[in-house]
This record gives sequence, C-alpha cells and structure tokens, in this order.
Amino acid sequence: MSVIGAYARALAVRTGFAQPVASVRHIHLAEAPLVLVPLRMAGEANAPLAAMAGTDELSGTLLVVPQPRDRDLRFAFAGLLGDLLLGYVERCAAAGSEPVKPPRTPRQPAGRPLPDSLLSGSPSSSPGGAGGAAVAAGPEGTAGAADGDLRADEDALAAAEATGPERFLDAPQVLVPNRAGVEFARLFGRSTRFRSTLGEYAVPAGVPLLGRWLTFLAQRAEHPGSSALVAMTEALTLHWATGQSALEDANLAALMAWIDPPDGLSGPEAARLAEDPRTWPPAGPTTDPQFDNRVLAPAIAAYDEAIALLREQAGLAGAPDPLLADPDVIDSRFRAADLGAARVWPGAPDAPVQSWLRARDEVERAVRGQIEPTWRLMWRAVRRLRELPDAASVPRRWEQDRTRFTSYYAYLRDEDGGLPQARRDGAVAAARRLAVLERELAAYEADQAFDDPLVLANQRVTGDAFVGTVVAAERDRRIANERGTLVTRPLVEVVTVDPVRLPIGTKVCSPARVGQTGVIMSLEPAADGLLVSLELSGGMGRAKVPPPGSVPDMDEVISYTSVLPDGAFSAALPAPEDTPWTHGGPPTPYEPTDGDAEETWA
Repeated sequence: MSVIGAYARALAVRTGFAQPVASVRHIHLAEAPLVLVPLRMAGEANAPLAAMAGTDELSGTLLVVPQPRDRDLRFAFAGLLGDLLLGYVERCAAAGSEPVKPPRTPRQPAGRPLPDSLLSGSPSSSPGGAGGAAVAAGPEGTAGAADGDLRADEDALAAAEATGPERFLDAPQVLVPNRAGVEFARLFGRSTRFRSTLGEYAVPAGVPLLGRWLTFLAQRAEHPGSSALVAMTEALTLHWATGQSALEDANLAALMAWIDPPDGLSGPEAARLAEDPRTWPPAGPTTDPQFDNRVLAPAIAAYDEAIALLREQAGLAGAPDPLLADPDVIDSRFRAADLGAARVWPGAPDAPVQSWLRARDEVERAVRGQIEPTWRLMWRAVRRLRELPDAASVPRRWEQDRTRFTSYYAYLRDEDGGLPQARRDGAVAAARRLAVLERELAAYEADQAFDDPLVLANQRVTGDAFVGTVVAAERDRRIANERGTLVTRPLVEVVTVDPVRLPIGTKVCSPARVGQTGVIMSLEPAADGLLVSLELSGGMGRAKVPPPGSVPDMDEVISYTSVLPDGAFSAALPAPEDTPWTHGGPPTPYEPTDGDAEETWA
C-alpha cells in the first residue's frame, strides 16, 4: 500500500466516507459498455448457472441454466451468450474505421527487445469484415492450440508494411463485477474455444467464437492500462480508498457503500448492511451457500422432477421432445409460459407441461433475485466513474485496445486464420509476453504520474519525485557530446522542500514537458530546502537557442519524476524455432485433432 493510500484509508475511517486517490479517471469508459454479471454453480468446475448481460441498465438479458450439470444446457447457454457478445463485437466493428499511418519497418538494435507490435502474435494483412479494416498491428495471442505455436515475426513485418491500414473507431469493452469475474471469462473461454461444431461433440456455431473472444478479452485484461475487460472493484479502488480492508473491498456492494452511501448513512453503516447476503447477494460468480442450499437446490430438484415427469407422459402420448433440438435454457427475452402449453410442447398433456413451466419460472425467480442487485450496482458504479474526467493518456491507451481489436477481428476472418489461442505459451513466447507486460506497466505508472497530481504526490512522499521553484536557468548552455559536437544542454536549478532520494545521474521527466528529460547533476542543501541542478535534453527543437517555453522559466513551479515510461527493457530473445533444449526446444506446430473438442470443461 502506498503512503498516500494509507493516509487516505485512515482519513476514510475518520470521516466515514471513501476518499479520492485519483483526480482523473485512469480507465476508458465506453458510451455503451457491455456489462456482464456471471454466476456459476457451486461445486462444479466453472459450470455456468446464469449471466446477465447488456449495454443498457433497463434492457439487460438474463440467461439461466436450470440444470448446470447438463452438458447440452451448458453449451446452449454458451451459444446464447455468444450471440450477445458477438453481436456487440459486430456493432463495434460496424462503427467505422479510421486510416492509420503505416509504421516503419522496425529494426532491433543489439541487446534491445522487439517492439510491442511483434510481441503479441501474428497479424493478418487482409481486410477484415465491417468497415474493411485492415490490420494495424498483431492480434492478441493468435497462436494455435499447441504449446506456444506462434507465427514468425516476418509475418508481422510484412503486415506492418501493408499499405493503407485502418483501425476501428470503437472496440468492445466488457465490465464484470470483480477479479473473479475476469477469471470466469478466462476459464469459460478456455472451455469453449476448442469446441467443434461438427461430429459427436458438436456445439452451436457461436460457441468456439465466444471462447476465442473471451480469451482475447481475458488476455487484454492482463495488460496494464487496458480497458477491454475491466473488473469494477479494481476500477473503483484505483480511484477511491475506503476504511475497510482490501479483502472487504473485493465485495462490490460494500465498496460502493463507502463510495456512494445512501442518504443519512455513513460508509461503515452502509457497508455493514451491504454485507448481508439477503439484501445484497454476492456479486458472483460464486453464490451464497445459504442460497444454494435453501433456495437453489430445491428449485433445481423440482425442475428435474417436472421435466422427467413431462418427458415420461409426453412419450406415452407419442409427443416428440422439442428440447432435444432446442435445449431448455431460460432466456428473459422469451417467456415460454406466454406461448401456451400446446405451443411449448405440442402433443404433451397440459398438466405436466404447466408443472414444468412453474418449476422453470421458480428457478428463474431465484436466480434473478441473486443477480439483479449486482446488475443495478454495476450501472451505479459506471455512473459514479463517469463523474471523473478522463486522464490525458486514456485516449492513447484506448487506441491501443482498438488496434488490438482491429487486428484480432481481421485475423478471425482471414482465410488462413481463426485458430484458437494456445493453451500455454512456449518459452520464447512467454518471455516476450512478460517483456511486453513489464514495459506496459512502466509506461502505465508513468502515465498516471504525469496525468494525476494525486498519484504524483505519492511519488513525492517516497522521494521518487519532487516539486519545486526554478531559481536559475542557463538557457543557452552548450557542451560537447561524445562525438565532440556542440549540443544544447540547458541547466536549471530548482529549490524544493520535498525529500528527494534520487542519486546524482538519475533521469527525470516533468509532466509539463513530457518530451524533455533531465539528469540530476547535483543535490545541495539550501536555506529554504534542497537545491537540485538539472541538465535538460530533448523537446527544444534543433535551434542553438531553445524556443520560448521549451525551458522552464525563472520562478516557475515545476514537478519532476523518476518514473519514466521507458524504464523496463529485456535482453534479446531467440526466434521460437531456435528455442534451446533447456527450455523444451522449438514448439511443435499445431495440427487440429478431434481430441481438441474433448478438453475438460474447466
């Protein structure tokens, strides 16, 4: 926990209300994000029980599996959820595209890592679907199902040189209640992306695509600063500190009770009420054990008895079973009871049909009572986050999400593409992925400090940043570089009262002049604080005399931080085919087999 975060928590305890730890919003919020609230059945390996999804609070779709142990019902549920998610993906793609300047073919200096566009898999250079958007960068994890089966980097270079690349104007953003919801998406994607639409274990056509898109979103959630798949509890704690523990902050209802308590209640009072599962059921995916035992289990047992009796009597009457072709997943957009018994199960006796429909409705009512409070809470949290202005770097990071979406969308529609992501990375792919995540984390932390004075304040407390007043500036100072050429290197002196704990020679940067870096030349005590001498470079053009405004002026209050966006580098890595035997050797090329569809559910 940071010093500012600890102070904010102590202040929250004293005042009884959550305290802001950010002055701007560090995540992107789409105009119409897809809110997804999943529930799974206790005791089963990620077996889906229900999900509520939609882009509008008043028109969410509830899907319920009345018997989660039934394989056919699970995949029928996945097919319906896939229709919702894939429809949302297509709407994002249909929003149009914008031209993107083709990047220059990158060169890899000795000992330096490859650029991000070559570390995220293989792009496709063909146009892709709506908007005719071609690939602007490599997609997220476009490996085959074998371990670390990644395409060669030459494919990425060829795509980077493609003429006229475009990027979608929008990208899908999925909001889930908590980190467990992100994990549910990852596991559910793993369970469905290898399935086949043909053969003995055939599933609905949208199931494999659902799995690949869920995996894509789960992989993007690992990237610092990405807004493709967001856990609401993490988004809220990024901007507010409460007076409860981090474990209690994982409860969305208790967290919102501190941030936005009802009128007349303090944060602790509202949080105590929010921890009652009868008033605010768990945000999932795991349900309350008391609900499971006292409500859900009897309702599912009654459904099983009703459907078994109905099938028995319908069989005696010679009525065919319509659920063989259309498994009985409850979809709130369609009410079977409104159709009448004769249309729901033609030829079956009316009494057992009505008993089945009542049992079906009872399961839906029980699940709806558990999931709707979280659904309303999610949209309340969205409105609360919208009150914060966007941080300056948010559009750039969302642009990266749109680029990845464009690339993966095109890859899935490429005649040579569409393979599911790898179950696990090979040695080289894993090292490259880790290098990307480390650089993105460094860049994200720097962005937060540059965008937000409250984040910068924490670095000031730890001595990694300082704010002071310019007391001297040598604007036209020129020195010889290592080649003997005279270069402009202004020298400025800043007086600060902050506890600077940076050694001489440390590189720093000011949020006011992001393209300019400074090197600490000396640290000397002063009458009113500490005198920091900085040698500046960059951000001044090519003129011998820096233009006005490019160098801090006398009496200017300025801040500097040592948290820089380029603070993480990795060693050069071999090509996948050159993986040494100590790390498993070169990965085996992926060849689809019938065994892919037989993977265990979780």
